[in-house]
Amino acid sequence: MFRFILRSVGQRIILLVFISIISHAIIHLAPGEPSLVDPSNPRMKPEDIQKIRAAFHLDEPLHIQYVYWLRDLFKGDLKSFKDNQPALEKIGERFLNSLPLFIVATLLTWTLAFPLGIHSALRKGSTFDKSTTFLSYALISIPGFFLSYICIIVMVKQFHIPVIGMETFGLEEADAWSRTMDRLAHIAIPALMSAVAGIAILSRYVRSQMLEVIGQDYIRTARAKGLSEDVVVYRHGLRNALLPFITMFGLMIPGLIGGSVIIETIFAWPGMGRLGYEAILARDFPVVLTLNFIAAILALVGTLLSDILYAVVDPRIKL
Repeated sequence: MFRFILRSVGQRIILLVFISIISHAIIHLAPGEPSLVDPSNPRMKPEDIQKIRAAFHLDEPLHIQYVYWLRDLFKGDLKSFKDNQPALEKIGERFLNSLPLFIVATLLTWTLAFPLGIHSALRKGSTFDKSTTFLSYALISIPGFFLSYICIIVMVKQFHIPVIGMETFGLEEADAWSRTMDRLAHIAIPALMSAVAGIAILSRYVRSQMLEVIGQDYIRTARAKGLSEDVVVYRHGLRNALLPFITMFGLMIPGLIGGSVIIETIFAWPGMGRLGYEAILARDFPVVLTLNFIAAILALVGTLLSDILYAVVDPRIKL
């Protein structure tokens, strides 16, 4: 196992270098000059533009720009084109904002989808199965931004619950309990809206996977041996049905950056998704490249975790 982890980490580091080179080359193919983009001052003078180009090495060849970007990234000197602020500091601040939203949404998705999918499979054709199937397809069909818009109207107008932003304006000086409850109120609805589609889709996968597993011969054999239904379903059935979801779990980790753009924008949540979206519009290449680099690291870490969990869940798999 240890040798496998070392070999996998080495392979992923090499892959990460190639990803960073390719993404750096591709992003510079976008039309427009980064030095010409300044939303706060559209009438910038040519000498100002030339200073910006010199400061950010924009007149150098692409491969030299890549070396400068990599050097500044690891030294922590990388600056944003947009406001000249440290890129890693901006990303770190937004990361801390996105992390609780991602964790709550992921917990909601996985803790609700599995029970729904398993019970639907065990009660195939029942009213519960038909109801969850109808509800799942309805939630998959309704766009997330439209559902979020309806939710905002209901929560604000009918229940007077604040859902926009991370905190209520004017509560900065309130006691810790009030600020904690206010933060929970603000995070609950965005996290739920972020998890809704995932719950609907994942529960359908769990249902189909469980239906396939519980029809296998070893499940019938376990029942014939007189084992309890819980042991048959959760020890023998669910364990074998888990393998496809381990891959999905690993691939969910990069969603910390790109999977919440719409929700963060609708709920005015200052997270990493919004930062990436705004950086693309402003052609803020240092921030975009760094976010892409972090997303690649998260994806590679997620796939490594998936490979390790494969061996834990199913010892027959040799790493």
